[in-house]
Amino acid sequence: MFKKNIGTVDRAIRAIVGLALIALGLTNSGMAWGWIGTVPLATAIFSTCPAYSLIGLNTCARKT
Repeated sequence: MFKKNIGTVDRAIRAIVGLALIALGLTNSGMAWGWIGTVPLATAIFSTCPAYSLIGLNTCARKT
C-alpha cells in the first residue's frame, strides 16, 4: 500500500514517544497529548511517514 520509509531506530523512537504522549494524555487532564501521540505511534506501526514521502527522506537500511 505505502512504501516503507522509516528505519528500525526511527520506528522505535516514534513508538516510545507516541506511547509516552498517550500515557501523558491519559494521566493528566491534557487529553490533547493523547491524540497527538497517536500520530507517531501510527507511523511507527505502518513504517511509513507521509512527511518523509513529501520531502524524499528515507531512514530504512539500504540493501547491498
